[in-house]
Amino acid sequence: MKYLYSFLFLVFCCLCVNAKVRKAVYIIVDGVPADQIERLHTPAVFDIASCGAYSRAYTGGEVGGYSETATISAIGYTNLLTGTWFNKHNVGGNDNLKPNYNYWTIFRIAKEQPKDYKTAIYSSWTDNRTVLIGEGKPETNYLKIDYVADGYELDTARFPKAPKDMHIFDIDEVVSREAAKGIRENAPDLSWVYLWYTDDAGHIMGNGPFFDEYVRKADEQIARVWEAVKYREANFDEEWMVVVTTDHGREENGHGHGGQSWRERTTWISTNVPVNAHFKAPYLSITDIAPSICRFMGFDIPRHVKWEQDGMPFVGDVDIYDLRSLPYDNSVSLTWNCYSEKAPVTIYGTATNNYKEGKEDQWVEITTVPAGQKQYTVDLTKLPDSQFYKFVLATPNNILNRWVKPVN
Repeated sequence: MKYLYSFLFLVFCCLCVNAKVRKAVYIIVDGVPADQIERLHTPAVFDIASCGAYSRAYTGGEVGGYSETATISAIGYTNLLTGTWFNKHNVGGNDNLKPNYNYWTIFRIAKEQPKDYKTAIYSSWTDNRTVLIGEGKPETNYLKIDYVADGYELDTARFPKAPKDMHIFDIDEVVSREAAKGIRENAPDLSWVYLWYTDDAGHIMGNGPFFDEYVRKADEQIARVWEAVKYREANFDEEWMVVVTTDHGREENGHGHGGQSWRERTTWISTNVPVNAHFKAPYLSITDIAPSICRFMGFDIPRHVKWEQDGMPFVGDVDIYDLRSLPYDNSVSLTWNCYSEKAPVTIYGTATNNYKEGKEDQWVEITTVPAGQKQYTVDLTKLPDSQFYKFVLATPNNILNRWVKPVN
């Protein structure tokens, strides 16, 4: 028996030695609708997908529901950062930003791990780091980004305003080169690359050759980062997850965005890693990116954080999806779809939303049913009387949550 134990220990040691170091980078190319990226079939975006997958996705929350979220840039970034919609993260536009830092960003999650994960941001907007991520704020536990290349929009001497906002394109050129350089030389564990000009190209010119040209140029900028990742994987014992996405689509004419039209809500995701059955429209959303990166990286997400995330991983095993609710008198019918019918689904409920203020909710375990049941009716008389309830459905491989206001 001792020889068996020695053999198993040796195998374990070999596996540990041979395990590659995992790293992740996500790229937001601003305001490029799915139909446009597909029509142009930009080489870098689809070369990345050839190693993993590409799919349409959505932003904007649930139309007409409590999570409906405007299709605007900073809102979209925060949807991704936190894995939640506006009703939680509280970023409602591009100005006067007041994030609710109780809903942790993926950078906060990374920095709260026992291991010292190195993080990076390559961006034009300083607010992406100082406000949306909340670097250095007591509300984010004084989170610190290790490698920073941003703030170029404030450098008017280097980037004076140009016709058609071409100075923003020049900034993106610097951002993409700095990101490629940083990945090659520093290999941060978690990086965000933000490319801005495509959104301006759409606002200024709308659909047409100009907008198409600068989507292609943005793809060349993405290619720089992709080449740096491939360099790291070829020369170092590393395995990288790359995610490329956009924050929102556009109105039919290509100029505006912000509403809930199909084209404004329809986004896309390209990744180089194997995906699960959840990686497909119409269920895939921008809020799924942060949980997916966390799972790939092996981050431990505290329960109170995970239970508030609206997204779910598109990598690894998952059990249930598409949670919906129908309140009626003193009951709420919860329905869902499943990938694994035998998975146990434990249902929790609370009549509080203390988490919004950074406090604990009073969760009650209601029952456990098989996922294949796909439905459970909650008797609200078994919970404290309230005009508001939250429900969490937890399985071995993912969670779903839902807010409900009962009908009286």
